[in-house]
Amino acid sequence: MKRLAPVCVAFAAILAGCREEAAPNRSRGSDIALVREAITVSARVGSGATLASILRAQGVVAADALDVVAQASSVLDPRRVRAAQPYRIQKTIDGALRLFEYEIDGDRFLRVARTSSAALSAAVLPIPKTRRVETVRGRIDAHASSLSAAMDAIGETVDLTLALAEIFGGEIDFSTEVQPGDTFELSVEKQYRDGIGFAGYGPVVAAQFVNAGRAVRAVRFAPEGGAPGYFDERGVSMKRFFLASPLKFQPVVTSGFSRSRMHPILREPRAHLGVDYRAPAGSPVIAAADGVVAFAGTSGGSGRMVHLRHGNAFETEYLHLSSITVRAGERVRQGELIGRVGSTGLATGPHLDYRVKRNGAFVNPLTAHRAAPPAEPVPPPQMAAFAVARDQAFSALSTPSVAQASTASACSEPRCRDVDGQVSNPNGSVK
Repeated sequence: MKRLAPVCVAFAAILAGCREEAAPNRSRGSDIALVREAITVSARVGSGATLASILRAQGVVAADALDVVAQASSVLDPRRVRAAQPYRIQKTIDGALRLFEYEIDGDRFLRVARTSSAALSAAVLPIPKTRRVETVRGRIDAHASSLSAAMDAIGETVDLTLALAEIFGGEIDFSTEVQPGDTFELSVEKQYRDGIGFAGYGPVVAAQFVNAGRAVRAVRFAPEGGAPGYFDERGVSMKRFFLASPLKFQPVVTSGFSRSRMHPILREPRAHLGVDYRAPAGSPVIAAADGVVAFAGTSGGSGRMVHLRHGNAFETEYLHLSSITVRAGERVRQGELIGRVGSTGLATGPHLDYRVKRNGAFVNPLTAHRAAPPAEPVPPPQMAAFAVARDQAFSALSTPSVAQASTASACSEPRCRDVDGQVSNPNGSVK
């Protein structure tokens, strides 16, 4: 044992020397060590999760989790955290937070990050997108007998169907008037995100729908000091006093306006003073025009019903609702949700019985909106500016090369102007 002691001492000295030489290497490689300490987690919000529970589940230290919630609350209601939305966390191995990002919706995200002073700071930022205006063309035929089917056939989504139906809703009833041979063409802003691809539609710039040989055209224009709207070639507003239908999609008419119809339940001839639209239970029902709620409740065979009073001596009624979202005396805007489709009262199944009165007498809803006046036209002093915008927008629709390229203009730079001239200059986003 005495002979081994000098050897052990010498070996210990060698180890100590090795440790002393290793220290400078760790110092030179400190940046690499910091990267190894960083942990990035990308996930989606679980059902019933809160901002605090997300951070806790991901192992963020309690003090930082509380600070994140406090900072986020200054720019966003924490209760608005929704299930299935993506988020990203960067933290150290001991749980100290470096960065938290949560996607609020398709356009904005929340970022909570360390500042130069190491304090946490929160901000709501725009999601960076590439925007370009593209031309879309389609046709109604035997294989695509509705606008939504025709849009689907060319690879577009229901959102664009609804946008086009809303623009032309005052001129065309898409539930009854669309027929094979009809065509449509529009230029619309499409948005794209890195790593995801198509991320939704922006505004429709211009559109044309040919219905039974009649061409209806619309262009988007923002009058000075006013909100953007859609106008025909003469500057007349496409918005009508009444929407063509109180349903957001293309409903099917199952029973029209009649002074004598065999009642499906009572089995006796009765006047049917409205239009029945077949629709799935729970489908949203919207106000056909601006107005005041005269009645909202249950009314005998009409079931749950909403009765609205409008200007120009018009009234509308919405029958057999499963639920009501407005109350008597409340003011509503055109397109605002007032209830949902149901089968309450005397009804054989889910549908909407929609009725229109003028001067106290029931009139056919399918033609009432045509007789109602349009909204305000382009002001005369702005007609010159409107004409320039109109001609430029419509020329894009009629240029074959634009359709072949499917792109009217592109903007892929980090700073990108959208169609309203606003600048997008985002600072990063959830991937």
